[in-house]
Amino acid sequence: MKKECWVLTEGTEEGEDRGGLNGLSGAIIGAAIEVHKYLGPGMLESTYEACLEFELTARGHSVERQKALPVTYRGSVLDCVFRLDMVVDGRVLVELKSVERLLPVHRSQTLSYLRLSGLPLALLINFYGPTLKEGVRRFRSFQPNSASSVASVPSVRNS
Repeated sequence: MKKECWVLTEGTEEGEDRGGLNGLSGAIIGAAIEVHKYLGPGMLESTYEACLEFELTARGHSVERQKALPVTYRGSVLDCVFRLDMVVDGRVLVELKSVERLLPVHRSQTLSYLRLSGLPLALLINFYGPTLKEGVRRFRSFQPNSASSVASVPSVRNS
């Protein structure tokens, strides 16, 4: 069994410049704060997703919503697909929620998506509360990217 290392990070990693993952995650969180300030809590997750995509795109980032992530089991691609809420600049997975409180299942889901996607960083953002301060979790993968790559999968949008 492959040993993996996942870390919930608070703050910044040593030695990363503003143009790295810290800068990108900071820009995503800043855009999410702007969306939350404008809309407030209580909207559907899909509303926050559309508005966050708008905000990030306006700030010059590339955003893929509802990114298809096929499941590979024992070397075979199966006829089932996960949907990643967002992938920003091809580097950061963003999983959005609008729930009263984040549960362990939300953390597990985000970590599974991060592992399967091979991306280096994930943000779990809950828009439910009066502020986003308590609703942002950051997860960093400290393993080499897996063979499964999000970049090679065509994006899919929900209508």
